[in-house]
Amino acid sequence: MNEVLKRHEQCHMRDQCEQYDVCPMVLVQNLVSGKWKLLILWYLSYSTLRFSDIKNRFKNITQKMLTQQLRSLEENKLIFRKVYPVVPPKVEYGLTDIGKKLIPVLKMMHGFGAEYLKSGIVSDQLAEEEGKD
Repeated sequence: MNEVLKRHEQCHMRDQCEQYDVCPMVLVQNLVSGKWKLLILWYLSYSTLRFSDIKNRFKNITQKMLTQQLRSLEENKLIFRKVYPVVPPKVEYGLTDIGKKLIPVLKMMHGFGAEYLKSGIVSDQLAEEEGKD
């Protein structure tokens, strides 16, 4: 097992997470890390979307990058991919039951972002980075 995943000694909740082989916080970081994963999960949190619908929500994402991010989320069972046997091909993505458990976390992150913006401490550079690769 990857040594980074096993690091319980640095976790301030190590008493609770030592029962696992992997630190839960490190696991979650690995599940959702990636430039676009959080936003993909956020967009899927309110509806099932086709590939093109997801791609249209991002300014500068390549088809290859979006495919990689979606595959990773699917491999980790956070989203599902449904292929319809029609021409032209129709593929939809949505949150799995375990992926839906992230919705409250995503909503809290959105709320934090709103509060951060209201505070006035956000830099212009940070606010403009949303569409950059």
